[in-house]
Amino acid sequence: QVQFVESGGGLVQPGGSLRLSCRGPRMITSVFNPLLMGWYRQVPGKGRELVASITPDRFTNYGDSVKGRFTISRDNSRKTVYLQMSDLKPEDTAVYYCNALTSNRQPTYDWGQGTQVTVSS
Repeated sequence: QVQFVESGGGLVQPGGSLRLSCRGPRMITSVFNPLLMGWYRQVPGKGRELVASITPDRFTNYGDSVKGRFTISRDNSRKTVYLQMSDLKPEDTAVYYCNALTSNRQPTYDWGQGTQVTVSS
């Protein structure tokens, strides 16, 4: 079952910024709050890449390709996870998805529609 709705994507020039949002409208906060959450991205012909994750205690982890440029955060009262993306590069172009992760960092729920990010001049 799809649990998350992604938004905030768009077309941006290289060096620009975007903030993505991931909401869990069907979840109650007691279910959302303990979740390990992650942002993924996928380009055509490739598998989904985990780019950032955040624990319930707000410890964060980033892929090497986005470290220092992307920031993941969460607002449990809104059942929402954010991905602030800065200094965007053309290679960041992808469909971005969010999901909860299991303890061995596998996606938990069915995938939502994602949000398209295109970095181009």
